[in-house]
Amino acid sequence: MLSIPISQQMAIGIDIGGTNTVFGIVDHRGEINYRGAITTNKHEKIEDYIEELYQAILPSLNQFGSDKLVRGIGIGAPNGNYYSGEIEYAPNLRWPGKIPLVKLIQERFNLPSALTNDANAAAVGEMTYGAAKGMKDFIMITLGTGVGSGIVVNGEMVYGHDGFAGELGHTIIIPGGRKHWSTGFEGSLEAYASATGVRLTAIELLEKDKNKPSLLRHYDLDEIDSRLVYDCAIQGDEIAIETYRFTGDVLGKALANFVMFSSPEAIILFGGLCNAGNFIFQPAKRSMEANLLPIYRNKVQIMPSELKESDAAVLGASALVWELK
Repeated sequence: MLSIPISQQMAIGIDIGGTNTVFGIVDHRGEINYRGAITTNKHEKIEDYIEELYQAILPSLNQFGSDKLVRGIGIGAPNGNYYSGEIEYAPNLRWPGKIPLVKLIQERFNLPSALTNDANAAAVGEMTYGAAKGMKDFIMITLGTGVGSGIVVNGEMVYGHDGFAGELGHTIIIPGGRKHWSTGFEGSLEAYASATGVRLTAIELLEKDKNKPSLLRHYDLDEIDSRLVYDCAIQGDEIAIETYRFTGDVLGKALANFVMFSSPEAIILFGGLCNAGNFIFQPAKRSMEANLLPIYRNKVQIMPSELKESDAAVLGASALVWELK
C-alpha cells in the first residue's frame, strides 16, 4: 500500500462527538473528497455503533474503486488515548469505562488506525494542513464551548507518560476564582475563556453596574451567549467590549504561562470565540506580553487557525493517518 504514490493515497478522518460523528475521506493536500455523519449515541453497544459507521463509510470506499488507496483511519474523540487506542471514561458518550476503539475499528475496517483526543487532533491537522505547516514548536488552543489544547514540541505532539498531557484549559489562572460548572475547580482557564465563560462574564458585568446602559439589557439572561455579546460589541456596546477585554486579559495571562513552559514559535487559536477577532486577540496579545519574562517577549505570534471550522475536526483526525508507520 505504501508503494502507491502519496498523491494517490487517501485518509479517513472520523470525529466522534457527544451528539454526532462526522467523517470524511481526505487527500494529502487536505481536501475532503467525501463526507458524512451518523448519530453517536443511538446504539447501546459500541459494536453496533461501529457497524453503522462502517456501513456509512463503505459506499465512499467503493466510490474510489479500491480500498487499497486508503492508507488508514484517524479518529478524534473525547478522552481518546493515543497510546492505548482507547476512549477512557468519556463523560459525554453512553459507553462506560474504557472502550478499545482502535482495536474494534481495525478489526471491522481492516485498516491501520490511530486515536487521539479532539484538541490534539486539531493540532495535528493544523500542523499538516494549516497555519502551523512547517512549524516544529507551537501550541493550539481551541476556544469553543470548552477550552482544549494541543502542544507540539520539536515536531512531536506532547502526550505525556499516560497519553493525556496538554489539558491547558483546566490549568488554574485565577486562584480562588470562578467555579467551573463541571470540574468544580476554581479559576481555571476554561471557566473564563470558553463560550460559557464569556457568557458568565457578561452577566457578571451587567450585575456589577446595574445602572450602566447596555444593549445586552434588552435580552433575558438565558438569551445571552457569546454570539450575542459579539453582536453587541461590534455595535460599540461598552459592557460587551469589556467582556472580551477581560476574557482576552485572562487568556493572555494563561498564554504567558504556556510560552514560558515550552517557548513555542506560535500560539494558534481556533474555535467559535476566535470569530470575535481583535476584540479578543488584541487584549490577549497585550496581556501575554505584559506577563512574560523579557527573554520571551515579542517572539511568539498569536494567530488564527487556517482550517475551516466546519472541516477542522475531520481534517485533524485524518492527519493522524499520515503519521502511521
